[in-house]
Amino acid sequence: MQFRVWLEEVQASGLEMAHAMVLATASEYGTPSARAVLLRDFDERGFTFYTDYGSRKGRELTANPRAALVFLWAELHRQVRVEGTVEKVSENESEAYFETRPRGSQLSAAGRIGPRRCSAAS
Repeated sequence: MQFRVWLEEVQASGLEMAHAMVLATASEYGTPSARAVLLRDFDERGFTFYTDYGSRKGRELTANPRAALVFLWAELHRQVRVEGTVEKVSENESEAYFETRPRGSQLSAAGRIGPRRCSAAS
């Protein structure tokens, strides 16, 4: 997958925040919004990030599960765009991620955070 090759090159270059991406969503009425989030994983199913279901992005993704991601690595003159449908990852994946978080983060996130996966449209 070309994305994997580019991400590895970005990481090898020492560029900070290689996993940062812009997530664009829209409300049920079509009002757009965008914010920076971190890529937590990716595979043949899509790109995984985590969000608070009660946040604006969480509410927008529940009401309208279409989203776009943009990775911009300007120093390397590269950009990757992904558009697709967002879905929740499995409970097992969510729990496994939660266990990797520091204890303080676990306590503050308890009951708020939930994972999403953006699957690229073909």
